[in-house]
Amino acid sequence: MPKVTGFKTIDVRFPTSRGLDGSDAMNKEPDYSAALVILETDDPQIQGHGFVFTCGRGNDLQCDAISLLAPYAVGRDVADLATSMGDFARSLVRDSQIRWLGPEKGVTQMAAGAVINAAWDLVTKHAKKPLWKFLSDLTPEEIVDLVDFRYITDALTPEEALEILRKAVPQRAANEAKLIAEGLPAYTTTPGWLGYSDEKMVRLAKEAVADGYTLIKLKCGGSLEDDKRRLRLAREAVGPNIKISIDANQVWDVNQAIEWIKGIGDVNLHWVEEPTNPDDVLGHAAIAKAIAPVRVATGEHGMNRIIFKQMLQAKSFSFMQIDATRVAGVNENLANILMAAKFGVPVCPHAGGVGLCELVQHLAMFDAVAVSGHHSERVVEFVDHLHEHFVVPTNIQNAHYMPPSEPGAGGEMYAQSIADFTFPTGKEWVNA
Repeated sequence: MPKVTGFKTIDVRFPTSRGLDGSDAMNKEPDYSAALVILETDDPQIQGHGFVFTCGRGNDLQCDAISLLAPYAVGRDVADLATSMGDFARSLVRDSQIRWLGPEKGVTQMAAGAVINAAWDLVTKHAKKPLWKFLSDLTPEEIVDLVDFRYITDALTPEEALEILRKAVPQRAANEAKLIAEGLPAYTTTPGWLGYSDEKMVRLAKEAVADGYTLIKLKCGGSLEDDKRRLRLAREAVGPNIKISIDANQVWDVNQAIEWIKGIGDVNLHWVEEPTNPDDVLGHAAIAKAIAPVRVATGEHGMNRIIFKQMLQAKSFSFMQIDATRVAGVNENLANILMAAKFGVPVCPHAGGVGLCELVQHLAMFDAVAVSGHHSERVVEFVDHLHEHFVVPTNIQNAHYMPPSEPGAGGEMYAQSIADFTFPTGKEWVNA
């Protein structure tokens, strides 16, 4: 059986700031980046690839943090990992010394997520299954064992999680068949980057509708007058039946958010995303109450399951937006998905970054098969860039994510892409 023998971390950055791809009111000129970890084994045919997403500067710091936690995987047998991923994940998150730097948030929690995601890539490649399928085939008891329930039992107990999962078991086969046949509905942020001209936004919005998307998202929060104009143009471009959401990327104070959203006018918004600081549970709740019937979506910067627990308890959002690389990887997102099911809140994952579409689709598909099933509110973000760098890129058909059949968790980049975009020595940076 293959055994983990070592690891390497790589600072991979893409110069997306040059075309203002990914630009928003808070992150005006991001360079979409991945702090990459590769778990090496004594079998040259199997490696585990994981990463966390950043916006450029600080990606080296994130790599350094990963290097502190990756040794936990070294020496472990891959087959043994497959049956102990709960214990493995908890060992990283609960390190009694490194944890002090968070605790359970920020650079250290993301580093744990990178290593955990890489371990899942190893486990699922060894099992010859894609991650969504591997998770969906586990028993309810095995899934519950993967979850860290510390600090969340006042919202979700292991017994309640078991009940949710057992209730879904009879529908798993039908849910999986539907997933394979139809995929999961996607929405697109491609038209919405704040740095795009009105003309480019309108063109891309029309193209999105032609491609089958029923929801588009626009970045907002730079200027109220600009937001009014762009939303008016977008509504004219897509017509009355296409849903439009806006995303402030945390730029507003609480009262400012309420006033701004009310000042935009009647454009029939589907949701307002990240209207204020991602840790402000009560602020989100106040905004949600004040802007109703417009709903709030948030979560891409939710640092851990405890934040999500409080948001659910406080009714701070109507849509939970998990991110595959912000919290401590797959395991912590299982906790978030199960809590969302307990509270009846749809999970609509964030994927606006390098490789996030490739990773988070597995979590959304697991949710659709083994937890909440298919429902009308589910939608997964899609952004049309940087997929060409991944060995198993997302497969979008008629604005739906089609499930990957290839083994793994989705985070493996081509070796050439890694070499070309390694910062600062890759040719794409040397020749910039």
